[in-house]
Amino acid sequence: MIDPRYDTQLLIEGRDLDEDVIRDYFLENLKGDCLLVVGDDELIKIHFHTNEPWETLKYCASLGEIHDIVIEDMDRQSRGLQG
Repeated sequence: MIDPRYDTQLLIEGRDLDEDVIRDYFLENLKGDCLLVVGDDELIKIHFHTNEPWETLKYCASLGEIHDIVIEDMDRQSRGLQG
């Protein structure tokens, strides 16, 4: 089994978003790897591998509107299955 299992990607649209603050929160509070946080103070792209994608969604939703959400099961993909 692949660990972490889920590739989580989304956009956060909001006001006064800060890449560094968001990155620090992920590193200190969420379990996972391959973190990417890029954007500006109104739109941030998140890419994160985790076993708990719901925690990523919960935090990001607290920062603004989240959309273009993609959660892919990398374990299924490694076995040639979709999802």
